[in-house]
Amino acid sequence: MNTENLSKLEKSVENLKNKKNKIYLLVQDTKGNAKASVSYTYRLGMALLNLGFNPIILHEKTDYTGVSGWLGEEYMTSLTHKSIEGQNLEVSPEDFLIIPELFGFVMPQVSKLNCGKIVLCQSYDYMLETLQPGVNWNQVGFFKCITTSEFQKDFISNIMRNISFDVIEPLISEKFEKSKLPANPIIAIHSREQRDTTNLVKSFYLKFPQYRWVTFRDMRGLSEEQLADSLRNSFLSIWIDEISGYGTFPLESMKSGVPVMGLVPNLLPHWMNEDNGLWINNKTQIVDFIADFLQNWLEDNINPNLFSEMEKTVNKLITKEQFESKVKETFDGYINTRLTSFEEQLNKLQTIEQ
Repeated sequence: MNTENLSKLEKSVENLKNKKNKIYLLVQDTKGNAKASVSYTYRLGMALLNLGFNPIILHEKTDYTGVSGWLGEEYMTSLTHKSIEGQNLEVSPEDFLIIPELFGFVMPQVSKLNCGKIVLCQSYDYMLETLQPGVNWNQVGFFKCITTSEFQKDFISNIMRNISFDVIEPLISEKFEKSKLPANPIIAIHSREQRDTTNLVKSFYLKFPQYRWVTFRDMRGLSEEQLADSLRNSFLSIWIDEISGYGTFPLESMKSGVPVMGLVPNLLPHWMNEDNGLWINNKTQIVDFIADFLQNWLEDNINPNLFSEMEKTVNKLITKEQFESKVKETFDGYINTRLTSFEEQLNKLQTIEQ
């Protein structure tokens, strides 16, 4: 029996040293619709691949829609994909399983798998949604968490105890860039709830019928390419997401040179300050602020300080090189910790064999 365990441990140690251990990343099937959380997971997977790790995208069903239509074909062709449905998941002790917070219901099902288990929490508001009452992540075998900001980390750590956290900020795509042409009378709007978009547009046109020639464009569900093109052509973007844990859309807007008017979320993003956007605490007042901004835009009377502060914010965003460096640092840490543990077990077994 010791000989068999010894052989398995030697294999695990070898795989960890050579980065041949599998890193499974579970994703939600968005049915062809763009979703920032899934985009983040795929970028994480692509970074791991570029760094020489062995990432595998996990999905629930065999008829998985994929992300070709909205994120890019390269993410489907470059990364290995595997379905859970109808297949036995081949997991070895040296492997890692990364599960989004929204899949809390899956955690008890995989709790007994002998591998490293990590929560990927991008939205603090979803972390308890599918967990049983009173259940902590560590009670189902998840002792590590990757999240997207220090603020979110601080909030989550007060609820999920005995968990170690790593922060990897989202990477804002290079597709978002400023237009060389003047902006059109288009307002780009992105809200978590569709009804917020509908109500805002209807309220604005009813209250300010003189501005019916202004177009509102719903940004939800657009491909990354379409989103970037639409933002470049807009003179203002609206962001309504009270439970956002980071906020990629306003940063995409700033990178496109478009001022952002947003409802201040419950968890204040670290990049948000008084000068880099038009931040509002009362949702019912947004239409009035839009009208004021529109009038100033027509009169070419927008405070230039707004654009300079947007530029400062964009310049502080994580670059692709920094993103990959952080991913490498984080996963090297996971692997080295597991490698040390396995080597200690291996030494004990070798001593017994001798």
